[in-house]
Formats: sequence, structure tokens, C-alpha cells
Amino acid sequence: MSLAEQKTLESTYLMSTYARKPIELVRGEGMRVFDDEGRAYLDFVSGVGAVSLGHCHPAVTDAVAAQAAQLIHVSNYYYIEGRGQVAELLSGLLNACTEEEHPSPWQSFFANSGAEANECAIKLARLWAKKHKGGAQTIVTLDRGFHGRTLATLAATAQPAKQEAFKPLPAGFVHTVQNDIAALEALFAERGDDICAVMLECVQGESGVHPCTEGYLHAVRDLTNQHKALLICDEIQCGMYRCGTYPFGFQHFGIMPDIVTVAKGVASGFPTGMCAARSDVAAAFEPGDHGSTFGGSCLAVAAARATIETLGEIDAAANAEEVGAYLRERLSSLPHVGEVRGLGLMCACDFDGSVDAGALTIAGLEEGLLLNSTGPHTLRFLPPLVCAKGDVDALIERLSRLLS
Repeated sequence: MSLAEQKTLESTYLMSTYARKPIELVRGEGMRVFDDEGRAYLDFVSGVGAVSLGHCHPAVTDAVAAQAAQLIHVSNYYYIEGRGQVAELLSGLLNACTEEEHPSPWQSFFANSGAEANECAIKLARLWAKKHKGGAQTIVTLDRGFHGRTLATLAATAQPAKQEAFKPLPAGFVHTVQNDIAALEALFAERGDDICAVMLECVQGESGVHPCTEGYLHAVRDLTNQHKALLICDEIQCGMYRCGTYPFGFQHFGIMPDIVTVAKGVASGFPTGMCAARSDVAAAFEPGDHGSTFGGSCLAVAAARATIETLGEIDAAANAEEVGAYLRERLSSLPHVGEVRGLGLMCACDFDGSVDAGALTIAGLEEGLLLNSTGPHTLRFLPPLVCAKGDVDALIERLSRLLS
């Protein structure tokens, strides 16, 4: 079906919640996707960081196809093959940097998305606090953070522009300034008895890739420990080797959270989310406290297992580290660049006021580039973790032409 026909159908039958770019993508392979006319595009968006192994990696497509031919869905009333193995793999990755000789396992809840994983984390933190901290219910989040678009995760997302249209939002969230230790200390001094958790992204993604400082994250961990509160790390965008070197963003900063949420790249594009918690925290949940019809389905488990195992086999962490550093170096050479930041293959580039980032994403289509703007003058780069230096060179060559 042509782009024109698809646009007509969608404008008639779909809700207008997205301002879609004027192309129709029909096929993908590795770093490239192809439109309905056969034109190729280098993908530096990767489904907003979800397609970690690149498009249609055979490990994932073969696993999903084989599972679909065997069993698609039976619900969480029953045991299925593979779910325990995926949870075990995730537990191992979460404990990858611990100094404990025999670390306790992490226990997971399977969901379908990052927002659902965060909903689970919010519920778990409040339930844990009811049992261990006299019912404290307040969750602290950071300005510019992003945790989802359900009502609760939107309330946790401290971005007024996204919240205003949907008020009243669920109560129980307060926000503070990222990397401001004094402000955080003042908040705990005033409200520490009622704080059950701090929920944050070690590297904020949707705001334009803003990392927390190591000192700030250690202060958060110290304050939560002192006040018997939990630390929730939202690793939905910065996790699963996206930041290079380690499996998760928090491991770059030498902290250990109590709850970690994972989605996007964990199944290389298949809808999958997970909320993992230390076993003593996870014990707050009892049967019936939380659930999901499709979470941890046979297909999701197959995709996640293939993805996690393959990311390790190809050493995606080392590639993200090396190619990410090269990407930031090359971006810094472009005209009109003010700042380049990020970790691994999670990068952003701020241009001066002469560059309209939104218009640049549209112009990029003519150059065969899929780009993403997170602000008036900011581009965010989240390519598949199989991105190579040659792909970066092609990106810079085409961006240079657009910016000249």
C-alpha cells in the first residue's frame, strides 16, 4: 500500500496522537530501513532506542517465528518455557558489578512496555513502604525526567507541558532539580518520613540525554538509605548496554538500586517490559497484587531471551562504548554545534539558535537519515547497538551537507 493510501486510512481511522514523518517504512535490515518505494534510510532512532540488535536480526526473528509455531499465549496462570531463564539472565546482568561473592537474585515482573514496568515499580514501592515504613507514599522524581504516559507515570514525569492537559493527576509525587544535592537534602529534611522512594533515570533520555553526576547519585543512595526509602532506577532507555561498558546505566556510577525498570532494547523491538527488584523488596508483592494479561507472553520471552543472549555474544557493550565515543567526536566537528553529550550510543547534540532541529529531521529524510529532535535545537541519537563507525561517517557526511 502506498504512502498516500496509508495516510488517508490513518487520518480517517487513527487518533491524532502522533505527528508522523512523511514516509512509510516497510522493511528493515540491521542499521537500515526501507520505505514503500524501496529507498533506504540509516536509522539513528531505532524505534526510540528499542531495536537494540538492529532491524530483523535473525536471532530474534528466528526465535519469535519458532515460538509462534509452537505456542503464542496461555496467560500468567501457568508456567511457560523460557520465562524463568530470562528473569535469571536479567538478574545476572543487574548483579554484574556487585562485589558480593554470592549476590541475592533479583526477581522480575514481566510487562509490555516501559510505562507498565514503571507502574509496577510505583505500586511495589508504596506497598513495600506500607509494610516497612509506616505507610510512606511520596515518590521523588527529577525535573525533566520521563517515566511514561499513563496517568501515574505522567504524574512522575516532572514536565509541566506534558501534564497540564491531563490534570488532575494522581497525587504522591514531588520533584527536585537534577544534580542539586542541596535541594535533595532539603527535601528529605522536610519530608523524609513520608518519602518511600526516589525514582530517576541515571541518564535522562527524553529531555535530550542529560546524565546525573556520580556525586549526585551517591547522595541519592545515601539519603534513601538513611531514611529507609527505596531507590528506583528507570533503565528503560539507558539500560541494556545502551550506555556502553556495562549492562545498565546505574553501573557506570557505582550505585546499587532497589528496583530497576527495563523495556525498549530488552527484546530488540518486541513489546516487552520488566520491573526487577531485590528479593527482599519484591517480597512485598503477594499473588493478586499486580498482573498483566500479555506480560511475559511466550513470544515476548522468546524475543527477550534471544536478544539478551545475542547482545552478550556480540559484545554490544564494547561496540556501544567505542562507536559512541566516535559518534560524539564526529558530532563535535559539525558546524553550529554548541554541546555534545552522552554515554555509549545514547547521545545528544545541541545546535545554536540558527538550526531548527525539527526541520532538520524532515530534511534528513531527503538524505536518507532517520533523526529525532528532543528540543528546538537538539537532536538525540539512539542507533541500534550494532552501529559501526562507517554508519557514523555516513551520518556526519549527510548532516554536514544539511548544515552547510
